[in-house]
Amino acid sequence: MAKSADAFRTISEAAEEVGAPQHVLRFWETKFSFVTPVKRAGGRRFYRPQDIAVLKAVRRLLHEDGLTIRGVQRLHKEQGLKTLVGADMAGLIEARDAESPAEPLISRTPALSGVTKRLNVVLMDLEQAKARLDAVLRS
Repeated sequence: MAKSADAFRTISEAAEEVGAPQHVLRFWETKFSFVTPVKRAGGRRFYRPQDIAVLKAVRRLLHEDGLTIRGVQRLHKEQGLKTLVGADMAGLIEARDAESPAEPLISRTPALSGVTKRLNVVLMDLEQAKARLDAVLRS
């Protein structure tokens, strides 16, 4: 069964779709501040469709256009995401980055049990996903 186009991808699925090995995707996270997959407990990465678009753009700039890592960093700093991935996708990415979730309940309530903490993490993730979906539906 194939995943929806809007489904999150694991690092192996993202690597296959982008055409770069998993270790390269992890390396790009360290070099490019705009490469920001969702990280779950235990450090598992999940890539949104916007993340895949950014990774494809980075790969194109590095491997097809011949830019260096510093060149891609400079291009992002000077011209923003619109230059890297195009105006339509950049709007979705900027909307994602503009979201500022409320302070997690976990950090305010240290006496919560382990199960309650995990449930709050799941709830927070769901609320963030809903906010992203609402942003997409509004545009």
